[in-house]
Amino acid sequence: MDAVQGAGVVVTGAGGGIGAALARRFVAEGARVVVNDLDAAKAKAVADEIGARAVPGDASSVVEEARDALGGVVDVYCANAGIGGGADPFAEDAWERAWDVNVMAHVRAARALLPDWVERGSGRFVSTVSAAGLLTMIGAAPYSVTKHGALAFAEWLSLTYRHQGVKVHAICPQGVRTDLLTASGTAGELVLEPTAIEPEDVADALFEGMAADRFLILPHPEVADYYKVRAAEPDKWLAGMNHLQQKWEGMGR
Repeated sequence: MDAVQGAGVVVTGAGGGIGAALARRFVAEGARVVVNDLDAAKAKAVADEIGARAVPGDASSVVEEARDALGGVVDVYCANAGIGGGADPFAEDAWERAWDVNVMAHVRAARALLPDWVERGSGRFVSTVSAAGLLTMIGAAPYSVTKHGALAFAEWLSLTYRHQGVKVHAICPQGVRTDLLTASGTAGELVLEPTAIEPEDVADALFEGMAADRFLILPHPEVADYYKVRAAEPDKWLAGMNHLQQKWEGMGR
């Protein structure tokens, strides 16, 4: 893809799963990539594999070091790092962690990147959201709510800065075969595993969406239909989700 040839790209949460797949694809397309992950060993392993630069650490504070590693310019920032919310839907520490990683890390990155992007009239922010940000996910209140927040922030970035050359994409897959899917337990087994895709499929969807200049990236196209029902017939949609909730409870959670 010509738009990323030679570009400086940062991918957070890239020690595995979707992030690693994105990093591999950007390198394959000719980009210069920084692999970020909280797990330094995983970040280094992926970076060594693909010929990228590892910058481990908290995704909330990676921009400056990544910019230095890329020679002073970040062209594409993939806000991919994310966490679930744990089993207790009312645990305040789980809400705080989910909010910090799934939303505020995006806010902090944008704050650091936007002055340069606006000045030069170009930049690309890629937010890995989840279909939970368009819909919701049973058994995952902090995750679902903060992913809605991530989507709302991506929308705000796009509508605020697109006329200044900043492009924004929100990736909203359903099940993807990653550690996060495994950690989702029986809820993920019920809702996500039947149509789960590989991380590389998500990377393919992103590059197709970037080529078409689309904001919303749907690796599972059927999510668009669910989203329409949620908007047009919310009671019907909620009844269907409650049916899934009852089925999940019948599995013993």
